Amino acid sequence: MTHKKRECIVSENFATFINVIIPLHLNQVYTYRVPKEWETEVAIGKRVAVQFGSKKVYSALIQSIHHQPPLKYEAKYIYSVLDEVPIIEPIHLQFWDWISRYYLCNTGDVMNAALPAGLKLESETTLVAHPTYEHGSVVLDDREYLIWEAIEVRHELTLQEVSEIVQMKNVFPLIKSMVIKGVLLIKEELEERYKEKVMTCLRLGSAYKNELAMEALFAKLEKHEKQLNILMAYLHLQHDHVHIDKALLIKTSNGTAGVLAGIIKKGIFETYTIAVDRIQIEATPKENFVLNPDQQEAFDKIKEGFITKDILLLQGVTGSGKTHVYVKLIEEALEKGKQVLFLLPEIALTSQIVNRVRKFFGEQCISYHSKYGDNEKVEIWHQVKQGKYKVIIGARSALFLPFQNLGLTIVDEEHDASYKQHDPAPRYHARDAAMILSRIWQCKTILGSATPAFETFYQAQQGKYAWVTMNKRYGEIPMPVIETCNMAEEKRVKTMAQEDITSTLFTAIKTALDKQEQVILFQNRRGYAPMLSCNTCAWVPKCKNCDISLTYHKFIDSLKCHYCGFTQKLPKVCMACGANKLSLKGVGTEKIEDELSILFPLARIARLDLDAVKTKFGHEQIIKSFEAHQFDILVGTQMLSKGLDFEHVSLVGVINADQLLTFPDFRAHERAFQLLLQVSGRAGRKHSQGKVIIQSSMPNHFVLQAVLQHQYEALLERELQERRKFAYPPFFRLIKIVLKHKDYKTVEQASIVLKKLFSKQEHILLLGPESPHVGRIRNQYIKEILIKINRNHTELDLIKQQIKINIQSLNEDKVLRSVYVYADVDPV
Repeated sequence: MTHKKRECIVSENFATFINVIIPLHLNQVYTYRVPKEWETEVAIGKRVAVQFGSKKVYSALIQSIHHQPPLKYEAKYIYSVLDEVPIIEPIHLQFWDWISRYYLCNTGDVMNAALPAGLKLESETTLVAHPTYEHGSVVLDDREYLIWEAIEVRHELTLQEVSEIVQMKNVFPLIKSMVIKGVLLIKEELEERYKEKVMTCLRLGSAYKNELAMEALFAKLEKHEKQLNILMAYLHLQHDHVHIDKALLIKTSNGTAGVLAGIIKKGIFETYTIAVDRIQIEATPKENFVLNPDQQEAFDKIKEGFITKDILLLQGVTGSGKTHVYVKLIEEALEKGKQVLFLLPEIALTSQIVNRVRKFFGEQCISYHSKYGDNEKVEIWHQVKQGKYKVIIGARSALFLPFQNLGLTIVDEEHDASYKQHDPAPRYHARDAAMILSRIWQCKTILGSATPAFETFYQAQQGKYAWVTMNKRYGEIPMPVIETCNMAEEKRVKTMAQEDITSTLFTAIKTALDKQEQVILFQNRRGYAPMLSCNTCAWVPKCKNCDISLTYHKFIDSLKCHYCGFTQKLPKVCMACGANKLSLKGVGTEKIEDELSILFPLARIARLDLDAVKTKFGHEQIIKSFEAHQFDILVGTQMLSKGLDFEHVSLVGVINADQLLTFPDFRAHERAFQLLLQVSGRAGRKHSQGKVIIQSSMPNHFVLQAVLQHQYEALLERELQERRKFAYPPFFRLIKIVLKHKDYKTVEQASIVLKKLFSKQEHILLLGPESPHVGRIRNQYIKEILIKINRNHTELDLIKQQIKINIQSLNEDKVLRSVYVYADVDPV
């Protein structure tokens, strides 16, 4: 070995390297080298700008720091360190690592899901001149000088342009040299997506700080009434505001921007800017309350349960006052200086719960969900990390916030399938991930529900979780009366009030409205009608991209695919036989709204579904309006079933329960029971006993009978027998392997090859490959393989690792590597 080569190896061993997570779907972390001058700046959890691929720069996250160079490639230098302090801590990376291992995804996928977009940097690399560089201050070689001349003329260059100028394919060593010399900067180093929100404020000019000057000013403005009004408004606002917003002053004085500009020009006011939070929370006086005896008993039992168990199931009937118990537990956590995570399954729920919880915790409470903009998410991220917010209420993404001292996690409506992330990866279940997060922070988890997931209830039965019940409604209000109505019989004897509303439901709605009470109607299908059909040849228009019929939406008078968004105008004639007799089949929320407007023309009707909730706070506006009794009837999808609390609702109607009972899924009966009992719980929560009418063509179905008699445990035992027999949760774990490709034969071949690989594994059961209910979505054909693993198996991690290896082995086949394959662990 030559002296020079030995010297190089020794210097590399003393160099600093970092392993970084890049927010991409990559199977590994990558190692980069840290320039000497930045060695003191790097820290785990900080972001660094790195070049990855031929043209891209990303903000990567430092996972570890070491002195071991990579063996298979030469480490590139980082471009810069983006943060003064880490944006996450090692404890958060520990949680990310568990997510990636358990859900068979990559750490880059987790980073992509965890960080707000405003903290991620990704764009084509461009170069600009360093603002402090003086021409001639450092020595440039010929190629470097060519690049500098081009920068002077064009001000900005892409990597491709640099390559063309110097006639080189690999220009990174050249660029790195110029960056180190302080000649160039990577443009992304200068640009962050997050921008502070600034407010323009006003203060009196320096000449008007004493009383004599102010007296002279008033005399001067006597003949200028509008300017005098602005000055008087400013002096009035000074008593309550440290900083007086320019816009607020104009509004308070009933002035105009032009008049104010004139005052500023005279030097009476000076302007300055301050950074402000995008999310403004008004300070509210703290409310106090006392738990009733049933709530106090539940609270005491929870405290007792937490002595021996870290996870507790709180099973309380709808309207039992679980939220008050949560508030008392949150109070205890805050007194210890801890933070609390309060998870909810649906964004629509958060506004009502946040308002309720904020009455007790004021400015310490914040909500976090996908409806917030990128900049708002970044602000919440930083303020949670700084400890400003103590109570965080949010949907599943709130799990990834950078908590500093988590002391309690509450998962309300824990049974809800919305806690499961479907696409893209990581496909995690927020309830299960929350329990692991709590374990990492060594704190407690409460799982709350009136109808717990069968898996959760089974674990409580087996003694793995503590278990507390609340069987009475708050205020001793009795549970609602539930009855079924036979739609098939009413259609036979022709007593239907409308095509989808029975005479029984019509009479109940009329009675409620006559009493000035409110009504909720549930139909778990949006749009007007699920399909259009030809009466002559039974032709049904389908999506050109998906194997699914198009849903008719009356509002836009078009047919729409709910999978890919494809729309087409309503055809006048059948495209198959030319007949002009087309009819709409089925019923959606829009159609129910139409039928109600015919039956009750004076009633004020609102709709709560994905189509009605388009704006950032659309769901909140609808819920607040209904709370304020601005609407008499609210029609909606499953959003209505999730913990909403309305004082004046006395009647809940389920338009058609049949579709819930016949869905092809092993959890169909469990979900139907949960959904029907949850939506029933919206009736009669405050003043008097409510009423629930469930319309069905199968009123004697055992699930409906269980709902009528509140027989949760009887249904559970029946379902568990079936699941034990056919190897389903909670006795077996499921992993669904999904394959997608634009060519059916290719995806079919890949699924067969993959099944052969899986069949060599021990301790697993296989189903498939099969096409799912919708076998083509967005022009991608789909095949699925279901893997079953005994829950008591001790080598789950090894089995999962082999599954991941088998999936990756498809990349070795030149044809099959184009098939997109992923694992969905614990599918719902």
